[in-house]
Amino acid sequence: MNIAPVDDMVIRIEYPLGINPRAQMLASIMSKKIAIGATHLLVDIPMGSGTKVKTIEEARAYVRDFMDLGRRLGIQVECAITYADQPVGSAIGPILEARECIKVLEGEKHPSSVIEKACDLAGVILEMGGIPYGGEEARRILSSGEAHKKFMEIVVAQNGRPDLKADDLQPGKFKHDIVTTKSGYVHTIHNKTLVSIARAAGSPSDKAPGSSSTRRRGKGRRRGRFSSPFTRTTRRRA
Repeated sequence: MNIAPVDDMVIRIEYPLGINPRAQMLASIMSKKIAIGATHLLVDIPMGSGTKVKTIEEARAYVRDFMDLGRRLGIQVECAITYADQPVGSAIGPILEARECIKVLEGEKHPSSVIEKACDLAGVILEMGGIPYGGEEARRILSSGEAHKKFMEIVVAQNGRPDLKADDLQPGKFKHDIVTTKSGYVHTIHNKTLVSIARAAGSPSDKAPGSSSTRRRGKGRRRGRFSSPFTRTTRRRA
């Protein structure tokens, strides 16, 4: 969209090198909000062992920085520190994630982690706009179908198909299923490893590749079933 072209150039250099300095990240996020004329901003700060923000102290430091920048720039900023020791939802990769989210808008009740986080964050935004009990209102909007209706209006406004369905989004045709060789419980999920797998398949520059996990932390698994964390990795090309 060319909202902040200089920032886009910096990101293209940083991304393949796997670097994202804190100061640059703050500047990157806030520059785009200034460019579009935002007056209110909710910043989600995922915290966990496999994220950029590993401790509550680091997360609170980010909160202070974002809110201080917001005051200086005339933007009302709120921050939400969220637990992120495992992925939200089961999908990683542009098409897989988009399909998962559209299915929720279409009425699916899973993954519940996606629904809960989306509604909680949307609730904060609604309350910033003066609507009380934002979380409850967000869940009502989702369950009533109003959220899906608004999403489709946005799709059409961007010259998308008015009859778009989640299943119209197809990931890469090559697929490899990883199954567990042992029974037991999922103790830990390494987010960075999952991201590395998706990147190795070509994501996110190529929209089709990614991975989908069928198991969550603390859940049991039986021998021969799909294993957490990286099942069904897909890509367009061999």
